[in-house]
Amino acid sequence: MSYKAEYIWVDGTEPSARLRSKTKVLADGAEPGDWGFDGSSTNQAPGDKSDCVLKPVFVCPDPIRGGDSKLVLCEVFLVDGTPHPTNNRAKTRPIAEKYEGQEPWFGIEQEYTFFQAGRPLGFPETGFPAPQGPYYCGVGADEVFGREIVEAHLDACLAAGLKISGINAEVMPGQWEFQIGPAGTLEVADHLWVARWLLYRIAEDYDVAATLDAKPVKGDWNGAGAHTNFSTKAMREGWDAIITACESLGAPGKVDEHIAGYGHGIADRLTGSHETAPHDVYSYGVSDRGSSVRIPWQVEVDKKGYIEDRRPNANIDPYNVTRLLVNTCCEALEKAGQV
Repeated sequence: MSYKAEYIWVDGTEPSARLRSKTKVLADGAEPGDWGFDGSSTNQAPGDKSDCVLKPVFVCPDPIRGGDSKLVLCEVFLVDGTPHPTNNRAKTRPIAEKYEGQEPWFGIEQEYTFFQAGRPLGFPETGFPAPQGPYYCGVGADEVFGREIVEAHLDACLAAGLKISGINAEVMPGQWEFQIGPAGTLEVADHLWVARWLLYRIAEDYDVAATLDAKPVKGDWNGAGAHTNFSTKAMREGWDAIITACESLGAPGKVDEHIAGYGHGIADRLTGSHETAPHDVYSYGVSDRGSSVRIPWQVEVDKKGYIEDRRPNANIDPYNVTRLLVNTCCEALEKAGQV
């Protein structure tokens, strides 16, 4: 007897990486091991030195194939055993280990947009639908488009054991969001990448594409982000740590560093309109969705909790975002003795 293992990895496409996958048939009881692939076809190697190596890092049930089938998320390595330059998980691992004692938690809100026949799902063949307003968390066939795909995706994520915590329709027709977390620095990114793969795969069956474009429709429409909620043990226990974290993100050099790692096309989305702050100006505030970082109102009331970095794009590599937030905030909290 045997089972199917779907090996999934992040490729080297610029400016926004893509997911790739292929299937291996394994004997029952056999653990998924290392496997090679052609890096010259994934923007990760030249043709004369094309071999790259997949090393499994997260395995879960495959809810699409069912049975004993598995989804196998992998890191990419070179044949000499070193991490591939595009392997951002490997870059995040030492930072995650360094600050593990501060118990960082994340919740990532993944927005995305369905497209069919070259236009967002729900858009007419020519022109535009009614202005945004009724679509956010809407109900009804004139306000919500693609719900059957979204429900199938939620069920698949739950069956896979991913830490998915919710879904909702977003502000533009055909635009949706799912949330992953709370989870740790590497875990939240692992689960997000697998949830993305499931979204793309399930949407295939409906002849629909899901895009993470940060500004899928130009003009007076909201972009698509990946608002990232973050806390440490000290932040979950006290207000001073909340303020330290917020201040650290606006320190000299930090704004540019974070923006550079927060996804492609960020200037098109972070304009100061459509519930965003300008990409080149840092701010934070309580209950302020026009700020770079929002402190939820309940956090101010309780004097403890978490912050929401509203800057990351929908097309982020989550390993980059978690690494940046942990490195910046945890370093500042450590220096302030708030650990």
